[in-house]
Amino acid sequence: MNTRFEDYFRCYPIAMMPDNVRKDDANFGGKIFLPPSALNKLTMLHIRYPMLFELTNEGLDKKTHSGVLEFVAEEGRVYIPQWMMETLELQPGSLVKIANHDLPNGQFTKLEPQSVDFLEISDPKAVLENALRKFSTLTINDIIEIDYNDTRYGIKVLEARPESDSKGICVVETDLETEFAPPVGYVEPEYTPKSVKPSTTPIDPSSVKKSAGAGTMAQSINFANLVASGGTTSYKGSGQKLSGKATGDEDKKLTIDDLDPDIPPAPLHLPANQLFLGWPVTLPTPEESESEQPAPTAFSGEGKSLRQSKKRTNKGKDHPPLKNHNRSPDYIEIDD
Repeated sequence: MNTRFEDYFRCYPIAMMPDNVRKDDANFGGKIFLPPSALNKLTMLHIRYPMLFELTNEGLDKKTHSGVLEFVAEEGRVYIPQWMMETLELQPGSLVKIANHDLPNGQFTKLEPQSVDFLEISDPKAVLENALRKFSTLTINDIIEIDYNDTRYGIKVLEARPESDSKGICVVETDLETEFAPPVGYVEPEYTPKSVKPSTTPIDPSSVKKSAGAGTMAQSINFANLVASGGTTSYKGSGQKLSGKATGDEDKKLTIDDLDPDIPPAPLHLPANQLFLGWPVTLPTPEESESEQPAPTAFSGEGKSLRQSKKRTNKGKDHPPLKNHNRSPDYIEIDD
């Protein structure tokens, strides 16, 4: 039984379809529009799903592959996307040979954007995944077109696996691994390591000695005497032996004559309870501080009672005390 569909049609871009059946978004896909008679032939030939076709420009020996979207074209015509006409180098009204063709399910493809503007897309992988839903096949060396935010992006198919003589793969109901090549015109930026500057510049001892005013702080606090007295030692205690014997001769201390007043600044270790503020400070003597401040009193307020006193504060002569008056008579006689 003959199971091959093959026919010639006049090709036109999708933009030239009648308004009642035209679908402008199909121009950015990989599917064509065939006439209803092609559907009748394909049904009788028992072509399996998905229906895939090979488009050939026999004059220039150009080939590509596609799927079918609808069977609504006029008899003898086929409407194909604009990028497909440019790939086959066809003009509106040219003859194109269309035959059914089986392609292996794709496993891997490598794509090359044709413009560096493609890098401005925030998530190109998600955009490509959504755009490939309009495609049934991918053919090596084809430059497909996708639309994103009213901008057209051309993408060239560099590789397609598994390899076959037709150089095409089927992308319907398959897990396709995608890899992007650098866009055309993209220049890799040169890597230049950043020079890290230290937060603090180390001091050159030689420059400190020669600079004007070097060592003025050491001279103002008499740093040489502090060093001679052992002020720069971290541990000022004396050593003891467990046996109780003497530790021996003490270390020899430095003298003022052994120190150079123009030496570079050294760590400042002042005696206990002493600060260096950069200017002379006169501290009050204990006698002055005690004489100026009065002695604090713990309780200096007045006491008050919550109960009011019932004692009379004004004892006049008109009111003698009750204990001094005579006892009242037991009874009083009144004469008629």
